[in-house]
Amino acid sequence: MVENVIHAELTPALEDYLETIYRLIGQDGIARVGDIARERRVRPGSVTPAMKRLDQMGLIQYHQRDNVGLTRAGEQAARKVYARHQVLTRFFAKILNLPADIAEADACAAEHSLSPQALDQLVRLFEYMEVCPEGREHIDRFVNCSAVHPEVAPCPHECDALPLVSRQRSQRMSIADLKPGQAGRVQQVDCEGAVRQRLLDMGILPDTHLTVARVAPAGDPVWIQLQGYELALRMNEARSVIVEVQP
Repeated sequence: MVENVIHAELTPALEDYLETIYRLIGQDGIARVGDIARERRVRPGSVTPAMKRLDQMGLIQYHQRDNVGLTRAGEQAARKVYARHQVLTRFFAKILNLPADIAEADACAAEHSLSPQALDQLVRLFEYMEVCPEGREHIDRFVNCSAVHPEVAPCPHECDALPLVSRQRSQRMSIADLKPGQAGRVQQVDCEGAVRQRLLDMGILPDTHLTVARVAPAGDPVWIQLQGYELALRMNEARSVIVEVQP
């Protein structure tokens, strides 16, 4: 019960401070207010209110202008946040192949809301990579697949000889090929740059179901129904979204 109350009161900012204290103690054996401020890139005066709050919650031992220590409960809470940070950083860097600075920043942003179930599944993914003889190979093939990463050179596997869409057994086409009333399940957003980002931001994601609502008389734009909303796509955008046609 106490642990649940503490968790409910811990804001993302306080969790960041706890994690910083945990890392500093692990690295240097002590955590000073000045070191915490430097790690968090804030002024020392900004650290004081957070330290007082964590002290009131029984998570740290803090006396103004003194070293900061973790209580047993504080260490447990900090370790929990740090574990999520490590798993997410590895996922972003090793699986999604993001640059180290972006992986670190995204892990910091996501670690506060990661559910226990999501953490467990991410850990299982890394376990799979360790115990399955082909686990690492599967990830490497994803990272180096030119069908979904156009910036990489074609890979030596036979599947690269054919376009991704034509390799599928079921009927697949772009939204531009669908008639009003036809439905489809998104398979691939086959474009790059600002156009791809716009489509992703609209919620057009793999395994999303959509229906073509209507098409302008000149064929551009195409209106689709997605998650209860009607969205307009330019023809070049509609051609970029590959769907599995549903009867």
